[in-house]
Amino acid sequence: MRAQSSAITPTRIAVTAPAGPPAAGTLLAGLGVVAFSLTFPATAWGLEGFGPWTLVAVRSVLAALIAGACLLALRVPPPGRRHWPGLAVVAAGVVVGFPLLTTLALRTSTTAHAAVVVGLLPLTTALLSALRVGTRPSRTFWAAAFAGAVAVAAFTVQQSGGALSTADLYLCAALLVCAAGYTEGGRLARVMPGWQVIGWALVLCLPLAVPAAAVALAYEPVRLTAQSVAGLLWVAAGSQFLGLILWYRGMAAIGIPRASQLQLAQPLLTLVWSVLLLGEHLTVAAPLTAAAVLVCIAVTQRARS
Repeated sequence: MRAQSSAITPTRIAVTAPAGPPAAGTLLAGLGVVAFSLTFPATAWGLEGFGPWTLVAVRSVLAALIAGACLLALRVPPPGRRHWPGLAVVAAGVVVGFPLLTTLALRTSTTAHAAVVVGLLPLTTALLSALRVGTRPSRTFWAAAFAGAVAVAAFTVQQSGGALSTADLYLCAALLVCAAGYTEGGRLARVMPGWQVIGWALVLCLPLAVPAAAVALAYEPVRLTAQSVAGLLWVAAGSQFLGLILWYRGMAAIGIPRASQLQLAQPLLTLVWSVLLLGEHLTVAAPLTAAAVLVCIAVTQRARS
C-alpha cells in the first residue's frame, strides 16, 4: 500500500526492462514495501504529540525539503509545462489528500482496521487506471476487483457495528484521491523517473505546506516525545521519499510483475507492526480479510498480465 508514504505505489508505471542484479532488485523493492507498511504505525506515533493538521503539514514540508535538496544536488531540470497539471493531481492525491485523510481517520481508527480498508488501494488504482487510459480488463479482473471490494465493505461494516464510521468515510475518500494520484503518477512515470514525479509533486506543495504548518502549529498543541518525533520523521523521510526511491530502483531491476507480488504483503505487514509497535489486539476478521484482499489483488495482477 503505496508514498504509503505516502505509503502505496502506482500500479501502472513504465519500466522498460529489468536492469541490475535480480537479488539486489528484490531486496530494494522489498525494503520499499517494508517502508510503506510502517506508515500507519508511524502516523499513530506522530499523533501522540502532534495534531492531525500539524502532522500532515510539517510532514509535507520536511519531505519537500528533502526532495528539493536531492533534485537540486542532482541538477534535475524542471519538468515541461505540460507535465505540471499532472503533477498537481499527484500532489493533491498522494502528498496532501491521502496523508491528511488517513491521519484524520487514525485519530479514531486502529491501524489494523485502516490497513485492511486501504489494502483495497491497488484494486482502486487499477480501476481508475483502466478508466483513465481506456483499457478493457478481462471479466476475471472485474470479478476479483468486485470480490475484494465486497470483502473490505463487509469487514468495515462488521467492525463499525453495522454502519460506516467517520473514520471509514475518511479512509474511503483516501482510497479515491490516492488512486487518482497514483494513476496520474503512473502516466507521468512513462516520461520521467518515478522518484522525480514524487519529488516535484512534493516541491509543488511547499508554498502551501509552509504557511499551513505555521497556522497548524499556532492552533494545535504540540507535545514532543521520542515516539511522536520518530513517527513524524519516518512518515516524512521514510514513507514519502526514501521508500519510494527504494521501490522504484528495485522495480527497475526486477520488473513490474515481480515487484507487484512483493507489494501484496504490505497490508499483512502493517497488521504485524500494529501488534508489535502499538500493542493492538487483532480480531480474527482483520488478517482473514487482508488475506482475502491479497488473493483478489493477485488474481487481478494475473488477469492483467
